[in-house]
Amino acid sequence: MPAWIQRAIPVAQIVLSVLLIVLILIQSKGVGLGGVFGGDGNIYRTKRGAERIIFIVTIVVAVLFFGVALLNAYR
Repeated sequence: MPAWIQRAIPVAQIVLSVLLIVLILIQSKGVGLGGVFGGDGNIYRTKRGAERIIFIVTIVVAVLFFGVALLNAYR
């Protein structure tokens, strides 16, 4: 594996981890502590618009992060 790829993998993992944290924090905004303790936060509703896009992007970033972590472990 070229040296520049070996240097880029940890950087990509850090960038993806920060992006994943930000996306998760954006999603949980407005949930409050009621949902954590079994309050009124357990209502099923459909994600629409920007909320759905952020949800899908979070899944994609999580899969990419997992892939980069595997690459980092086996290089």
